[in-house]
Amino acid sequence: MSEQYEYVPHQLLHHRVRDVASGTEGVLMAVINENVSDGGAEYWMELAYIRNATGREFTTAVANVQPAYDQPQTARCRRDGGSA
Repeated sequence: MSEQYEYVPHQLLHHRVRDVASGTEGVLMAVINENVSDGGAEYWMELAYIRNATGREFTTAVANVQPAYDQPQTARCRRDGGSA
């Protein structure tokens, strides 16, 4: 496999985000369109690199990234628009 990748701009770059797959929060450090195939045909995927509170970075699919808010909204707050 050849090492092929390209950086992709993202609106949440350097902002606090949550990986919905794992529930882990951190800062979005980079989004990279990367060839993730292990042989044969190329398979490209946009991966988000997130740095968690311990400083360790992990990857997830860009579709799993959402903004993380300091105060998560409760179900009641979202339903009736009031505060928690």
